[in-house]
Amino acid sequence: MQQGFFGFCMILLTVIAFLVMTKIYKRYSFSVFIPVLTATTLIIVILLLFHIPYERYMIGGQWIHFLLGPSVVALAYPLYKQRHFLMSHLFPVLGGVLVGAVSGMISIALLTKILGINQILILSIIPKSLTTPVAIDVARGLGGNPSLAVVGVMIAGIFGAIIAPTLFKIARVHSPIGRGIALGSASHGIGTAKAAEYGEPTFSMSSVTMTLCAIIGSVLGPIVVWLFNI
Repeated sequence: MQQGFFGFCMILLTVIAFLVMTKIYKRYSFSVFIPVLTATTLIIVILLLFHIPYERYMIGGQWIHFLLGPSVVALAYPLYKQRHFLMSHLFPVLGGVLVGAVSGMISIALLTKILGINQILILSIIPKSLTTPVAIDVARGLGGNPSLAVVGVMIAGIFGAIIAPTLFKIARVHSPIGRGIALGSASHGIGTAKAAEYGEPTFSMSSVTMTLCAIIGSVLGPIVVWLFNI
C-alpha cells in the first residue's frame, strides 16, 4: 500500500513538473526551455534534494515509461491525416529519410572511432537518433548498454530540438518537408514534438520520418558495426 502511494506520488511529480515547464515554455518560447529538458532537470534536482534513489522513483516512473510504445504508435493518426501530402512528395521524403538515417549512424561511428571511445559506449550510442523503444532494442542487439542508449537518445533529441530553429534560419529551411525530415531523423520523438510548433504538415513529416528511421536503423545498425569493425 505504501509503495503504491509512493509510486502515485512519483507519477504526480512527473506530470506536474512537465505541465509547469510547458507553461513556462509557452510563455517565453526559448528553445532551451523545452519541457523535456527543464522538467527532467527539475525532477533530478528534487530527487537529489530529498535523497530519493532512481529505483524508487521508477516505482511510479515505470508506468510513464510504459506509455512510450503506445505514444509512438499514436503518431500514426496525424500521418494518416496527411497521407495525400505524403504520397505527393514520396520520393523527396524517402530520399531525405534515407540520408538522415545513414548519415546519423555513420557519423557517430566515425567520430567515436576517431576519438577512441570504449566499444560498449559506441555500440550503445549508434542508435541515438532512433526513438527510445527501438534504440533500446537495437543497442541490446548490437551488444551495447540499453541505459546508455537512452542517455544518447535523450541528448540527441534535446540538442536537436534546441538547435533546430537556429539551423533552419541559417540554412533558410522553410519547407515543412525539410523541417520535418530534419527533426524526425535527428531528434526522433523530441524533435517531432518540436515539429508540432511549425504546423501539422511538419509534424506529420517528422512523425513519418521518425518511424521510417526506426525501421531503417534496425537494419542499418548491424551493417554499420560490421563496416567499421566495431
